[in-house]
Amino acid sequence: MTVPEPLGAALSSGAPELSFTVLGCEPLPHAAAPTLRFSLAIDAGGAAVRSVMLEVQVRIAATQRGYSDAEQAQLGDLFGAPHQWADTLRGLLWTHATAVVVPFQGATVIDLLVPCTYDFDVAAAKYLSGLQDGEIPLDLLFSGTVFYAGVGGALQINRISWNAEAAHRLPVRVWRETMDLYFPGNAWLRLDRETFDRLVAFRARRALTDWEAVLDALLAPQEQAP
Repeated sequence: MTVPEPLGAALSSGAPELSFTVLGCEPLPHAAAPTLRFSLAIDAGGAAVRSVMLEVQVRIAATQRGYSDAEQAQLGDLFGAPHQWADTLRGLLWTHATAVVVPFQGATVIDLLVPCTYDFDVAAAKYLSGLQDGEIPLDLLFSGTVFYAGVGGALQINRISWNAEAAHRLPVRVWRETMDLYFPGNAWLRLDRETFDRLVAFRARRALTDWEAVLDALLAPQEQAP
């Protein structure tokens, strides 16, 4: 592959091999949506890096932790009954993230921002909300393009190695703190328009004051049934 001038860059066997380590994670305050801020260390083995166009796939390694009886009940919609888990428990794609890394020499640390959804139609959100404590085993898979200084300072480019990855165990409390920061004491339920209109009509007929009262009125007969 030939890269046209003025880049004057070519794929090079001497390209730096980047390695990645997650140093920690915390909620990002004041974002437009719930967001986790991962502190990500990048090591270029001493090379001078001009820039990195970084793409990250974040996966949940669900098989790498244990589950309480209460968690198994919460996760039945995803994995079925506990006796089936030997066959049905599997990893989940959580989300994708991107970052542009500015020039650095040898190594650097960046903030990797990962948005979180509260949409329970998304399998990862359903999984995360079903956990009570402990840690969430994550695998971060990296791809993208590295721009670096070659011999004589000429600009070179190379793809990030296909096997570049990092593991991290995210405390469940950090995810809950993130969601509580943006939706304190709340959860979200998405409905189709027809169902929502029926609930609006039900609320009007009963002169109910809020949506909690609507759900209480609908659930109470079922909860009282023998």
